Amino acid sequence: MTLLLKLLLAPALVVGSSLAGRRWGARMTGVLVGLPIVAGPILLIACLDHGTRFGAAAASSALLGLLTLALFAVMFAWCARRVGWLGSLGIAWSACLIADLALARLTVPPVVGFVLVLAGMWAASRAMPPDGGPWDSRPVVAWPWWDLPGRAAATALLVVVVTSLAGALGPGMTGVLAPFPIASSVVAAFALAQRGPTETARLLRGVLAGLLGFASFCLLVSLLVVPLGTGAAFGIASAATLVIQLAWQWLLRRRPNGDGRARRR
Repeated sequence: MTLLLKLLLAPALVVGSSLAGRRWGARMTGVLVGLPIVAGPILLIACLDHGTRFGAAAASSALLGLLTLALFAVMFAWCARRVGWLGSLGIAWSACLIADLALARLTVPPVVGFVLVLAGMWAASRAMPPDGGPWDSRPVVAWPWWDLPGRAAATALLVVVVTSLAGALGPGMTGVLAPFPIASSVVAAFALAQRGPTETARLLRGVLAGLLGFASFCLLVSLLVVPLGTGAAFGIASAATLVIQLAWQWLLRRRPNGDGRARRR
Protein backbone atom coordinates (compact mmCIF):
# COMPACT_ATOMS: atom_id res chain seq x y z
CA MET A 1 0.00 0.00 0.00
CA THR A 2 2.73 2.47 0.92
CA LEU A 3 4.63 1.66 -2.26
CA LEU A 4 1.52 2.38 -4.32
CA LEU A 5 1.15 5.72 -2.54
CA LYS A 6 4.72 6.59 -3.43
CA LEU A 7 4.43 5.48 -7.05
CA LEU A 8 0.96 6.72 -7.92
CA LEU A 9 -0.40 9.47 -5.67
CA ALA A 10 2.28 12.16 -5.91
CA PRO A 11 2.93 11.65 -9.68
CA ALA A 12 -0.81 11.86 -10.38
CA LEU A 13 -1.04 15.10 -8.42
CA VAL A 14 1.97 16.56 -10.24
CA VAL A 15 0.45 15.68 -13.61
CA GLY A 16 -2.86 17.21 -12.56
CA SER A 17 -1.07 20.36 -11.39
CA SER A 18 0.79 20.57 -14.69
CA LEU A 19 -2.45 20.28 -16.68
CA ALA A 20 -4.04 22.98 -14.53
CA GLY A 21 -1.03 25.19 -15.16
CA ARG A 22 -1.43 24.82 -18.92
CA ARG A 23 -5.00 26.00 -18.55
CA TRP A 24 -4.55 28.76 -15.95
CA GLY A 25 -0.85 29.65 -16.10
CA ALA A 26 2.46 28.85 -14.45
CA ARG A 27 1.55 30.52 -11.17
CA MET A 28 -1.39 28.13 -10.72
CA THR A 29 0.94 25.16 -11.28
CA GLY A 30 3.21 26.55 -8.58
CA VAL A 31 0.35 27.03 -6.14
CA LEU A 32 -0.80 23.44 -6.61
CA VAL A 33 2.64 21.83 -6.29
CA GLY A 34 3.26 24.11 -3.30
CA LEU A 35 0.53 22.23 -1.45
CA PRO A 36 1.36 18.98 0.44
CA ILE A 37 0.89 16.73 -2.59
CA VAL A 38 4.14 14.89 -1.78
CA ALA A 39 4.70 15.66 1.91
CA GLY A 40 1.13 14.66 2.75
CA PRO A 41 1.61 11.07 1.56
CA ILE A 42 5.03 10.92 3.26
CA LEU A 43 3.55 12.01 6.61
CA LEU A 44 0.64 9.64 6.15
CA ILE A 45 3.03 6.77 5.52
CA ALA A 46 5.02 7.79 8.61
CA CYS A 47 1.87 7.58 10.74
CA LEU A 48 0.84 4.23 9.29
CA ASP A 49 4.29 2.69 9.62
CA HIS A 50 5.52 4.18 12.89
CA GLY A 51 2.48 5.38 14.83
CA THR A 52 0.75 8.66 15.48
CA ARG A 53 3.32 10.07 17.91
CA PHE A 54 6.05 9.57 15.33
CA GLY A 55 3.78 11.19 12.73
CA ALA A 56 2.98 14.15 14.98
CA ALA A 57 6.67 14.82 15.59
CA ALA A 58 7.41 14.47 11.86
CA ALA A 59 4.60 16.90 10.94
CA SER A 60 5.92 19.43 13.45
CA SER A 61 9.43 19.14 11.97
CA ALA A 62 7.93 19.45 8.47
CA LEU A 63 7.04 23.05 9.30
CA LEU A 64 10.75 23.81 9.54
CA GLY A 65 11.27 21.96 6.27
CA LEU A 66 8.97 24.47 4.59
CA LEU A 67 11.62 27.11 5.18
CA THR A 68 13.96 25.19 2.89
CA LEU A 69 11.19 24.88 0.29
CA ALA A 70 10.99 28.69 0.29
CA LEU A 71 14.78 28.79 -0.01
CA PHE A 72 14.60 26.44 -3.00
CA ALA A 73 12.17 28.75 -4.80
CA VAL A 74 14.45 31.77 -4.39
CA MET A 75 17.66 29.94 -5.27
CA PHE A 76 16.26 28.19 -8.33
CA ALA A 77 14.63 31.37 -9.66
CA TRP A 78 17.88 33.34 -9.48
CA CYS A 79 20.07 30.52 -10.78
CA ALA A 80 17.70 30.04 -13.73
CA ARG A 81 18.99 33.33 -15.15
CA ARG A 82 22.56 32.11 -15.33
CA VAL A 83 22.62 28.32 -15.69
CA GLY A 84 20.39 25.60 -17.10
CA TRP A 85 17.92 23.43 -15.25
CA LEU A 86 20.51 20.89 -14.12
CA GLY A 87 22.83 23.50 -12.63
CA SER A 88 19.90 25.31 -11.02
CA LEU A 89 18.71 22.07 -9.44
CA GLY A 90 22.19 21.22 -8.18
CA ILE A 91 22.70 24.59 -6.51
CA ALA A 92 19.19 24.84 -5.07
CA TRP A 93 19.20 21.24 -3.79
CA SER A 94 22.61 21.70 -2.17
CA ALA A 95 21.34 24.77 -0.33
CA CYS A 96 18.21 22.88 0.76
CA LEU A 97 20.13 19.85 2.04
CA ILE A 98 22.50 22.03 4.07
CA ALA A 99 19.55 23.92 5.55
CA ASP A 100 17.68 20.66 6.27
CA LEU A 101 20.66 19.21 8.14
CA ALA A 102 20.79 22.31 10.32
CA LEU A 103 17.02 22.53 10.90
CA ALA A 104 16.72 18.83 11.77
CA ARG A 105 18.67 19.59 14.94
CA LEU A 106 16.02 22.05 16.12
CA THR A 107 12.86 21.24 18.02
CA VAL A 108 10.23 23.96 18.26
CA PRO A 109 6.52 23.88 19.16
CA PRO A 110 4.25 23.54 16.10
CA VAL A 111 2.78 27.03 16.55
CA VAL A 112 6.27 28.56 16.61
CA GLY A 113 7.15 26.62 13.47
CA PHE A 114 4.01 27.94 11.79
CA VAL A 115 4.97 31.54 12.60
CA LEU A 116 8.47 30.93 11.23
CA VAL A 117 6.96 29.66 7.97
CA LEU A 118 4.87 32.81 7.62
CA ALA A 119 7.99 34.94 8.11
CA GLY A 120 9.89 32.79 5.61
CA MET A 121 7.11 33.17 3.03
CA TRP A 122 7.25 36.94 3.31
CA ALA A 123 11.06 37.09 3.11
CA ALA A 124 11.24 34.69 0.15
CA SER A 125 8.55 36.59 -1.76
CA ARG A 126 10.58 39.78 -1.35
CA ALA A 127 13.76 38.03 -2.51
CA MET A 128 12.36 36.66 -5.79
CA PRO A 129 13.74 38.12 -9.05
CA PRO A 130 11.56 40.43 -11.15
CA ASP A 131 9.76 39.27 -14.28
CA GLY A 132 11.37 39.52 -17.68
CA GLY A 133 14.80 40.76 -18.75
CA PRO A 134 17.42 40.26 -21.47
CA TRP A 135 18.28 36.78 -20.15
CA ASP A 136 14.86 35.43 -21.17
CA SER A 137 14.45 35.76 -24.92
CA ARG A 138 13.62 32.20 -25.90
CA PRO A 139 10.36 31.61 -27.77
CA VAL A 140 7.48 29.65 -26.28
CA VAL A 141 7.56 26.08 -27.60
CA ALA A 142 4.91 23.40 -27.80
CA TRP A 143 4.82 20.81 -25.03
CA PRO A 144 6.50 17.57 -26.23
CA TRP A 145 4.54 14.31 -26.03
CA TRP A 146 6.82 12.96 -23.30
CA ASP A 147 6.36 15.95 -21.00
CA LEU A 148 3.65 14.61 -18.67
CA PRO A 149 5.00 11.01 -18.55
CA GLY A 150 8.44 12.45 -17.84
CA ARG A 151 7.14 14.57 -14.97
CA ALA A 152 5.29 11.59 -13.49
CA ALA A 153 8.32 9.30 -13.75
CA ALA A 154 10.69 11.88 -12.28
CA THR A 155 8.32 12.54 -9.37
CA ALA A 156 7.88 8.84 -8.60
CA LEU A 157 11.65 8.28 -8.67
CA LEU A 158 12.37 11.19 -6.38
CA VAL A 159 9.60 10.23 -3.92
CA VAL A 160 10.88 6.65 -3.65
CA VAL A 161 14.48 7.79 -3.14
CA VAL A 162 13.71 10.44 -0.54
CA THR A 163 11.23 8.35 1.46
CA SER A 164 13.53 5.33 1.43
CA LEU A 165 16.35 7.43 2.85
CA ALA A 166 14.22 9.39 5.30
CA GLY A 167 12.29 6.53 6.87
CA ALA A 168 15.19 5.31 9.02
CA LEU A 169 16.33 8.75 10.17
CA GLY A 170 13.75 9.38 12.91
CA PRO A 171 10.79 11.78 13.03
CA GLY A 172 12.89 14.95 13.05
CA MET A 173 14.80 14.29 9.84
CA THR A 174 11.83 12.53 8.25
CA GLY A 175 9.67 15.57 8.89
CA VAL A 176 12.23 18.08 7.67
CA LEU A 177 12.75 16.06 4.48
CA ALA A 178 9.01 15.57 3.85
CA PRO A 179 8.58 19.01 2.20
CA PHE A 180 11.81 18.57 0.20
CA PRO A 181 11.08 20.21 -3.17
CA ILE A 182 10.28 17.07 -5.15
CA ALA A 183 7.21 18.16 -7.12
CA SER A 184 8.50 21.74 -7.26
CA SER A 185 11.82 20.54 -8.69
CA VAL A 186 10.11 18.53 -11.42
CA VAL A 187 7.81 21.29 -12.62
CA ALA A 188 10.46 24.03 -12.22
CA ALA A 189 13.07 22.07 -14.20
CA PHE A 190 10.60 21.37 -17.01
CA ALA A 191 9.43 24.99 -17.02
CA LEU A 192 13.00 26.30 -17.25
CA ALA A 193 13.98 23.89 -20.03
CA GLN A 194 10.87 24.59 -22.09
CA ARG A 195 9.65 28.08 -21.17
CA GLY A 196 12.57 30.03 -19.77
CA PRO A 197 13.46 31.87 -16.54
CA THR A 198 10.53 34.30 -16.45
CA GLU A 199 7.90 31.56 -16.62
CA THR A 200 9.88 29.60 -14.05
CA ALA A 201 9.93 32.56 -11.65
CA ARG A 202 6.15 32.93 -12.00
CA LEU A 203 5.72 29.25 -11.19
CA LEU A 204 7.94 29.52 -8.12
CA ARG A 205 6.03 32.56 -6.89
CA GLY A 206 3.01 30.29 -6.99
CA VAL A 207 4.91 27.74 -4.88
CA LEU A 208 5.50 30.42 -2.24
CA ALA A 209 1.82 31.37 -2.37
CA GLY A 210 0.92 27.74 -1.67
CA LEU A 211 2.98 27.54 1.51
CA LEU A 212 0.25 28.96 3.74
CA GLY A 213 -2.00 25.99 3.01
CA PHE A 214 0.96 23.62 3.30
CA ALA A 215 1.92 25.03 6.71
CA SER A 216 -1.68 24.84 7.91
CA PHE A 217 -1.79 21.16 6.92
CA CYS A 218 1.38 20.31 8.86
CA LEU A 219 0.24 22.31 11.89
CA LEU A 220 -3.13 20.57 12.07
CA VAL A 221 -1.68 17.09 11.58
CA SER A 222 0.88 17.68 14.31
CA LEU A 223 -1.80 18.85 16.77
CA LEU A 224 -4.62 16.44 15.89
CA VAL A 225 -3.15 13.09 14.85
CA VAL A 226 -2.50 11.80 18.38
CA PRO A 227 -5.86 12.72 19.99
CA LEU A 228 -8.06 12.05 16.92
CA GLY A 229 -6.22 9.34 15.00
CA THR A 230 -4.70 9.26 11.53
CA GLY A 231 -7.87 9.24 9.40
CA ALA A 232 -9.65 12.08 11.20
CA ALA A 233 -6.54 14.25 11.51
CA PHE A 234 -5.58 13.96 7.85
CA GLY A 235 -9.17 14.47 6.73
CA ILE A 236 -9.58 17.64 8.78
CA ALA A 237 -6.14 18.93 7.77
CA SER A 238 -6.80 18.31 4.07
CA ALA A 239 -10.20 20.04 4.13
CA ALA A 240 -8.87 22.98 6.11
CA THR A 241 -5.92 23.33 3.74
CA LEU A 242 -8.19 23.65 0.72
CA VAL A 243 -10.39 26.26 2.43
CA ILE A 244 -7.42 28.28 3.67
CA GLN A 245 -5.66 28.18 0.32
CA LEU A 246 -8.76 29.24 -1.62
CA ALA A 247 -9.27 32.17 0.76
CA TRP A 248 -5.59 33.10 0.52
CA GLN A 249 -5.62 33.05 -3.28
CA TRP A 250 -8.74 35.23 -3.27
CA LEU A 251 -6.89 37.78 -1.12
CA LEU A 252 -3.78 37.62 -3.29
CA ARG A 253 -5.81 38.35 -6.41
CA ARG A 254 -6.70 41.64 -4.80
CA ARG A 255 -2.99 42.32 -4.34
CA PRO A 256 -1.52 40.83 -7.53
CA ASN A 257 1.95 42.20 -6.92
CA GLY A 258 2.06 40.84 -3.38
CA ASP A 259 3.14 44.25 -2.04
CA GLY A 260 -0.11 45.56 -0.61
CA ARG A 261 -1.15 47.63 -3.61
CA ALA A 262 -4.74 47.17 -4.65
CA ARG A 263 -5.65 46.17 -8.17
CA ARG A 264 -6.42 49.12 -10.40
CA ARG A 265 -9.86 49.03 -11.93
